[in-house]
Formats: sequence, C-alpha cells, structure tokens
Amino acid sequence: MMILSNSIFLPNGMEAIQAEYKEFPLEEFNQNPLIQALPPLLDKATIIRKLMVKPIYNDEEKHAESIYRIHMINRLFQLYTPLPVHIDVWNMIHTLILQGYLARNPFDKNYKKYINDSGKEIINRSYEINSRQNFRTTSSCGTFIGFSGMGKTTTINRVLSDIPQVIIHNEYKGIHFNQIQLVWLKLEAPSNSSLKALCLQFFMKVDELLGTNNYKKYVSRNMSVDSMLPLISQVAHNIGLGLLVIDETQNIKKRGAEQIMNFFVYLINTGINLCLIGTPGAYDLFGKELRMTRRLTGNAEIIYNNMQYGNEFTLLLESVWKYQWTRNFVPYNEEFGKVIYEETQGISDLVIKLFVYSQQQAIENGKEELSIDLIKKVAKEKFRLLQPMLNAIRSGNPHKIAKYEDIRKIELEESDIRKSKELKKEEPVKKKKEDKVKATENIEEPKKKGKRKEYKEDDLRYLLQRGNEEEKSPYQVLLEKEFIEDTSKWIEVEGI
Repeated sequence: MMILSNSIFLPNGMEAIQAEYKEFPLEEFNQNPLIQALPPLLDKATIIRKLMVKPIYNDEEKHAESIYRIHMINRLFQLYTPLPVHIDVWNMIHTLILQGYLARNPFDKNYKKYINDSGKEIINRSYEINSRQNFRTTSSCGTFIGFSGMGKTTTINRVLSDIPQVIIHNEYKGIHFNQIQLVWLKLEAPSNSSLKALCLQFFMKVDELLGTNNYKKYVSRNMSVDSMLPLISQVAHNIGLGLLVIDETQNIKKRGAEQIMNFFVYLINTGINLCLIGTPGAYDLFGKELRMTRRLTGNAEIIYNNMQYGNEFTLLLESVWKYQWTRNFVPYNEEFGKVIYEETQGISDLVIKLFVYSQQQAIENGKEELSIDLIKKVAKEKFRLLQPMLNAIRSGNPHKIAKYEDIRKIELEESDIRKSKELKKEEPVKKKKEDKVKATENIEEPKKKGKRKEYKEDDLRYLLQRGNEEEKSPYQVLLEKEFIEDTSKWIEVEGI
C-alpha cells in the first residue's frame, strides 16, 4: 500500500483513508472503532457550507466573446444550493450509519459470536434466513421519495461525498485490529426487477472498490438467489458496511417487487442499513405490507414534491440569479419569480435549465439581457415535450397527474396513513366510542335546517355540492372538470 498523508491507495488503485479515532460526546459511540473513525457530527451552518457548490464566476467574463460566454453559462449546471430538505437528507444518512453500527461493535462478544456462527452455518449449508441468533440489530431504513428533476440523486451524492467510503484500521486502543471498513455502497435497482441482478451488482461493486474476488469466489451460474442472500449479509459484515443505498427504486416493477422487498427487510433484520431513493412511482411498493412498511420507514421518510411558490423557491432562484453572463445585468424581481415558477412549476432542474437557456438565447439574439418575454419564449421552445406534464401539475387534477408516475404529488397526510393504521388498532375502547359520537354529530349536523357545510373551491366536495345545486350528477361534474374520462370513448363500435 502507498501511504500519502492520511490517504492510502489499495493494490487495485482505489483510494482509502487511514482510521483516526475521535471522541464523541455520546459514550456509546466511544467504544466502537467503526463509529469513532467516522467524521464528527456538524451543525446546520457547517452542513450548508459542506453541501454548497458555487460555479466559477467573474464579473469581467461578461465582456468576453459571445461564443465563450455561451459555454460559461453551462457552469450553472454545477451549482448546488442547499435547501431545508437537503439538511434533512444529510441528517438521515449520518444517523443511519451511526445508529446501524451501534450493535455491530467488532469487539463485542455477542456480535463476534453472531458473525462466527453465521459463517459456520453458511459453510455447513444449515443457515436459516429467518433466524437472527439472538442478534438484536440497530439497523434501519430511510426513504427519499420525490419528483423527477428535484435532484434526489445529486443530493445523496453530495452527502456521501463528504463521508469517506473506505477506511483502513490497523490498531485500536493498543489492540491489533486489522479491518477494512466500507462505510457506504451505492447500487441502482435493476430495471427488470431481478433480485439476482441486484445481488450480482453488490458483489461486483464491492470487488471493484476493495479489490476483492467475492464474485469469482461465491457466484456461479447455477447459484440460487436464496444461496446468495446469506453470503451478501456475511460479506457486508466482514467489510463493515455501514449503509447500502439503492437508487432508482421506481424501476422495481410488480412482478419482482415482493421478492426484492423481502430482500430489503432481510438485510435490515441481519444488521445492514438501507437508504432507498426513487420517484413517487416507488412509493406504493413500500406500503403493501405492514411488516415491510414498518421496516422500510423505520428511520426517516423524506418526501420531496415540487417546490411551492414561496421562500424555498425564491431562495433557489435568488442564488442562481447573480450568475449572469449577459452584458447587461438585470436585477431580480417578483415578476421574474412568478413567471419562472409558472413555466417550471417549482422543479429545480427546470429552473436551472430555463435560466441557462434564456441567457444563451439573449446572447445569441444580441439583446444581451433577460426579459419576461424572452423567458416565456424559451420555455415554450425548450420545454415543448414537457408541456403535458407541466400542464397536469398546473391543473392540480389528480386524474391528469396520475398519468405520469414521476410527478405524482405525495401529500404528507398520505404518507402518514400507513403509519397510523397500526396505532388505530390499539386505541382504547373509550376513545373509539368518543370518536363514534363525534362522527355521528358530524353526520347529523348538515341535516339541521339552515346549516350548510362550506368547502374551499379546490375541494372536490365543493364541486359536487355546486353540481347538486345545479341538478347535475356527480358523473357530469367530474366529467366537466376533467377529473375522469368520458367512458363512451372506450366503447368499441360493433364490427370494428
């Protein structure tokens, strides 16, 4: 190994760092080398500085030739402005890693016994997947679900980039401790929902990072998935894997979903932490079974819809606005903000693209400054293929939005429904009786003469109430407002 400062280069050329142990204010962290070798926890201001990425920008560059400025503007795609949700993701990732290692202290007798017994059972082919051998895991799972184009993968990569991936241990508190620690590993869910493909990807990635030969050693053409699962768990423990990140979980289709979800639960039960990332298309996969839901949302569930027009959106736009390579700088005002929001619907990727394309267009047409008309024109030309999706978001119509699973808005209340089901079963009988009385009162109240329940105009009940006053059927109301399709179009003409 070649040692350079605190860096170590493994025989396969991959860079690692030499373990340096630090004291934490939490006593339970200070007995575990896998935790003490990790970076210290940071306050919010430091997290923001760590996450932020500013593109190269010099005010003098606006005087350069147009052909060069058009390329300079592309630097904006490197810009990363931390928002409140990104702080939540940072905390989720670090909490998962730290808490997951608590029960996996390599100097703990019970943990060492669990690893040794599991290894012997795998060799003797007597390993039972559902047996946990009295090992009480502290592992859990975090989920990060959000609109396509909101920068989920970029955010995860930014957070992970600040955490050393490979740490080399040699001695801990005067005791010989020869250990390679793989703090995190990131995989992508296979598009064909094949659990075997995911398992093979695991072995290949580990071998690529550490220079090991697990794939060649363990994998054969005829090896079943059931045979791979205990091997994956054992390898993960042997290399001190702290967090397994699975991206693009919306790729998991119904056909293979149950098998992969069981695999996730199995990993958590054997002490491996998970972080699952995906678009709203993945959300339904996590709610099919309470056992899975409880495990797969055990640590944190972060929902990232498109931004609303407000402080968060303004913060992003103002952080972008100062990077203008047009010769004439145009100050930000609320009119620009409203127009850009209307054209992008608060999707951060589109905000950056619209700002980049508008500047490039301003330089190419010689006007050399941003304007409302220019931004609208560029949005119309560049986002032509996106208009059906953007129109669906603008409408707020769930029927239209449902056609595009990557932009289905997940309300906070919806995400809490699954979690509350189990609690409701445990409610005291007295509480249920009180709720029943209240429910009866709520039903009877509208019947009182002269009383009329008032709903907001964007409430479906408001539309049905108005329709009833106009003597229209619910079907007519929903059809007129395009909440449903005209079923007569579905009827095929006989003989065609």
